[in-house]
Amino acid sequence: MARAFPQAGEEVRLPGVRLVRTGAGYDLLAAGVGPALAAASTATALTAAALDGSPYDVVVSAGIGGGFQPGAPVGSLVVADAITVADLGAETADGFLPVTELGFGTVTHRPPISLVRGVSEATGARPGTVLTVSTVTGTAARAAELRARHPQALAEGMEGSAWPRRQPRTGARAGDPRGVQPGRPARPRRLAHRRRARRPHRGLREARARIGELEHA
Repeated sequence: MARAFPQAGEEVRLPGVRLVRTGAGYDLLAAGVGPALAAASTATALTAAALDGSPYDVVVSAGIGGGFQPGAPVGSLVVADAITVADLGAETADGFLPVTELGFGTVTHRPPISLVRGVSEATGARPGTVLTVSTVTGTAARAAELRARHPQALAEGMEGSAWPRRQPRTGARAGDPRGVQPGRPARPRRLAHRRRARRPHRGLREARARIGELEHA
């Protein structure tokens, strides 16, 4: 991910979090794997920035993901026009019930359409639903189950929903672009994060520039 930001960065120490402030004015956060750790890490960075008097405008969860075939083949780029938590709810005799049908919570967050359109135009990423899961999909049966519940899903990740849940409290807009990782198709101040992947920086320079333009539009 850092390859998209060639300028030297300064490490900023926060409680339990490693954040790098780049020369381009972007902060990179290695938020960790999974929605709980990602939410905690992001909340730390967002809170620290707010207390410092320089809150973030945009939070981008960028990195690798599993693609649902045939819409998101290996090597393709996807940008979320909806971020949906796919496994937050309850299993019943009649099937899975999302938490919203239990009478509380939120499962879908929609990034600003201008942000989605700008990233898509700059990178060629296909807009669609990106699912947040706690367990990576590794079987055709599981992929078919998720697609049956979420027909617009193009990809899945493990951290995307952590950011939008903080949005009402911080005012920062959220986005979730993903590069589909080889070997992981799901079978039949601004912030960015993610683990090392084959080419996680692909298209991010263009997306970074476009996000900057949108912030000042």
